[in-house]
Amino acid sequence: MTTPRRPVSPLFADAARRAATGRAGLAERLRPASLDELVGQQALVATLRADLAAGRLGSLILWGPPGSGKTTLARALARESQAELRALSAVGAGVADVRAAIAAAEEALGGGGAPTLLFVDEIHRFHAGQQDALLHAVEDGRITLVGATTENPSFSINSALLSRCRVLRLAPLEPAAQAELVRRALADRERGLGALGLAVEPAARAALVEHAGGDARALLDTLERAAGRAAAAGAPAIAAAHVATALGERTALHDKSGDRHYDLLSALHKSLRGSDPDAAAYWVERLLVAGEDPRVVARRLVRMASEDVGLADPAALGVALDALSAVQFLGLPEGDAALVQAAVYLALAPKSDAVYRAGLAARAAAERRPDLAVPLELRNAPTKLLAEMGAGRGYVLPHDVPEGLTAQEHLPRELAGSRFYEPGGRGAEAELGRRLAAIRAARAAARAPAPPAGRAAPPGSRG
Repeated sequence: MTTPRRPVSPLFADAARRAATGRAGLAERLRPASLDELVGQQALVATLRADLAAGRLGSLILWGPPGSGKTTLARALARESQAELRALSAVGAGVADVRAAIAAAEEALGGGGAPTLLFVDEIHRFHAGQQDALLHAVEDGRITLVGATTENPSFSINSALLSRCRVLRLAPLEPAAQAELVRRALADRERGLGALGLAVEPAARAALVEHAGGDARALLDTLERAAGRAAAAGAPAIAAAHVATALGERTALHDKSGDRHYDLLSALHKSLRGSDPDAAAYWVERLLVAGEDPRVVARRLVRMASEDVGLADPAALGVALDALSAVQFLGLPEGDAALVQAAVYLALAPKSDAVYRAGLAARAAAERRPDLAVPLELRNAPTKLLAEMGAGRGYVLPHDVPEGLTAQEHLPRELAGSRFYEPGGRGAEAELGRRLAAIRAARAAARAPAPPAGRAAPPGSRG
């Protein structure tokens, strides 16, 4: 039985016309029409096949990098579930467009037509009101929503819509899958480049795969340009030189506020913490090549100097701050050397998170009891009234006592004796630990009650 032809969504109509007339790019011409034609994402495709077989596809959020197959999957799912494909781009669509799509889906269902699969490209760009407009239609099954996003959906999609969808994560295409795409493109005489009769040299294939970085669209676009250069030169095969000229200047894949931004910064921080100067230098330069603000990189170095080096090397914070000053003074490209210098220094510095843990513990205590009164003896008494009320009374100036150590308690009464800072045993902090132990012992001895008059102090007493 022939499947009735379904209307083409406006979002795809242009691409369909260009593909039909041969004016579409190679990536569009070779776009798989079914799950059988898909390359890569095997585990995810197997899951979707099982859902289709059981008749329980459900609404989906497809989360993955550019060129990983999100749009292709949406088209294939619509075809294989016998649904009418309607599509919106979140860049230009509004609430009215969402409601119109839902109304069309209702009309189709009411007239005995096919169910609707609504594909929303870049769904992370929908604001809360646009996302809310989808909720009831997704909930009651009037539409099957397939949203595509390059951003972490837990940050960009509200919890109400997210709870009604299943999130499937697509990975960048593996090198083997990319090599298969190259083979298909060069063999296909109808939709691909087979009519050119070109082979591809191994070095050229490797360059194509490396440049694409798992992006099928980028791979095929570059392959098409390289093939055109090879054919124009009368070459029998695409060489690495043809790929190099087809590439032009490569732009690093990066976003300054999304997952890639934070992933790169995280990799830098963990390399520093892991005492790996080679990786630290690489991630600094990787961020800069991607166009990251050098001050953002410097701020991460400053943070790391306190969080993970701390007092194990008291100079580390100064080195990081000097790097920040250098990039502010010099800019790029001159300032990158200061960032790499600081990164290498921090990677090689002894590590301690004792200061960081002390801050966390102190903050927890402050948040738990934010109303504790400052002890009277620690308060200032700038007026006669405050002095009469006891402010400052009983305070002992450390400079006035031997060794500069007093029995004075500086925490609120309810937190007396709390310890937040416990030094580590690495670098300069080992010596600080010995000093702190001596200070705490001396202060404890000063607080110990004096023995009664006329009686000897107990053995071992320092009172």
